[in-house]
Formats: sequence, structure tokens, C-alpha cells
Amino acid sequence: MPIAVVRAETFYTPPPREPADAWSGVPAAELVWRWMEYRTGRRLIPPEGTVDDTYWARINQNRWLTDCSSCGSAQIISPTDPRYACTECGWGWCAIVFPADPAAVEASLLALKPGMRNWWHDDDPANPNRPPDPEPEPEPDPTEQG
Repeated sequence: MPIAVVRAETFYTPPPREPADAWSGVPAAELVWRWMEYRTGRRLIPPEGTVDDTYWARINQNRWLTDCSSCGSAQIISPTDPRYACTECGWGWCAIVFPADPAAVEASLLALKPGMRNWWHDDDPANPNRPPDPEPEPEPDPTEQG
């Protein structure tokens, strides 16, 4: 059976001393905050507000990721909770654009080795494979008679 694409809820799990389902009621986008608290040994409080910023989901080496536009940090995300707030700089909650059918995107990559599974949204401006925008139609020359 192929290894599934990693999502926040399968990566950010409780420490071994806690039951496996200890964080089961935590939304996927907030799991990173619990995980970072455990890993750093200090209290982290997610931001309260949202910011008018939209991030793009991508798959990078078999993990759903997005990058912070403020500090450049990245974290594993999930299509089950399309929000992001940066644990590094505290940038507020932002919306994440996922494909219409994330499961279909994941399935399309399963034939590849996990380290080779990469995907970018077609509309993501950072997509290195994004086709160039079409050239605008030239304005008609008013001096020419048609």
C-alpha cells in the first residue's frame, strides 16, 4: 500500500506520553501550535485575528505545505482546515487555497516515490510550472481604416 500524502493531522501528533487521540478535538490548523508547544517547551498562543492574506497550498516531497508571506517559515497544513497562522512570527490567521479535489491530487501522485511527490496549484503565482499569462490583445489603431 502506498504511503499517503502527509497532512497536519497525521504529522502533528501528541507526544508519546499522551494517548494517541489526546488532540483529536483540535482543528487541523491548530495542531501545529500544540506540537510546537511540546517541542519548544513553552506556551504558544495562536493569534486571535485574521489577516487579509491568502496562501496557496502545495505538495512538497509528500507533504501539504504553505509558506508564511511575512517571515518565510513553512508548515504542514490540511485541506480539512484551510487556515494558517505562523508559529514563528505570529502572523494572523490566513485562508489557504486548496485544489477543488485534494484527494484526486493526492491520488495522482501515488505512483511516485514519496520524496518525488510535488504539486503546485495552477493559479499559484509562485508555481514554477505556471504557464505565462496570455499577451493582451493589441489596441486597434484609430488611424487605420478597416
